Amino acid sequence: MAAASAVRVAGRRSRRLFDIFVAEIPWTVSSKELKEYFSQFGSVQRCQLPFDKDTGFHRRYCWIKFSTPQDVQNVFQKDSHILEGAKV
Repeated sequence: MAAASAVRVAGRRSRRLFDIFVAEIPWTVSSKELKEYFSQFGSVQRCQLPFDKDTGFHRRYCWIKFSTPQDVQNVFQKDSHILEGAKV
């Protein structure tokens, strides 16, 4: 998952969230589907899938926020991630 190689730790008040950036998301994939897919690796706290105001389509990238660094490591343990036939 080369596109998701950027991991950022974000401090939020007393909670810490661990983010991954995912790119090349197919147009047909929703934030709900992304959250469901990445939930197999750990506790997904949030999925941010930005939309373009002009087109109404999402921008084909997102941030997935996990509860622990181990959840992020679980994602990176898998060689590739396929959503609707496309490698993300």
